[in-house]
Amino acid sequence: MVKVAASTVPAQPLETDRWVKASWDEFIAIADDPAYEGGRFYFDHGRMRIEMVPLGSSHSQDDPLVARVISLFATLKGLRFKEISNGSFRKTGERGCQPDIAFYIGAEIRFPPRGDTPIDLDTIEPPSLVVEIASTTLADDLGPKRLLYERLGVAEYWVVDVNGGSITAFEIADGRSGEVRKSLVLPELPIAVVEEALRRGQREDDGVVNRWLLDLFAADV
Repeated sequence: MVKVAASTVPAQPLETDRWVKASWDEFIAIADDPAYEGGRFYFDHGRMRIEMVPLGSSHSQDDPLVARVISLFATLKGLRFKEISNGSFRKTGERGCQPDIAFYIGAEIRFPPRGDTPIDLDTIEPPSLVVEIASTTLADDLGPKRLLYERLGVAEYWVVDVNGGSITAFEIADGRSGEVRKSLVLPELPIAVVEEALRRGQREDDGVVNRWLLDLFAADV
């Protein structure tokens, strides 16, 4: 188990990039410690995971591209939405996460208030869509994190495999998830379109990909 000294610095070397047993208080102490400011933090069922691996070029290119596909589609479809990039979400004593991308989508959705603290899921509902960009974390993103987002009540969860150029998308309802090939929170957006954007992004500049997306989405308005 990870032990946290009074100074909040672990007495033992901090185990990263794997799930370890921890209490909620230990998780909060480490997640809020400036020494680990560059990390990403997850907590579920008495276990925490801290990711400290530097992000490579593939991850850093695919992350904004996927977010752009979603925002362009939502904009042209007239959907109300708010993007949260690398934000922290916490449900006190139960769960914490820091996904690569999250979106609140819908006419009736209440957006999180602005501030410098993690988004409090005790007072606001979880995001409609969560996206994890997987370069070295694919198995974890498809496994334990999928269960975490099921328990949080996220409506839809995507895992982007940057090495395989594919996306596994899940609809989540009643604490269970099932794979879908068309988004439900982004009505009728085929997951294949997002995958094609990723393929084009490997060989074309962002402007070319954006224009292709705008033409494609505008044709369906």
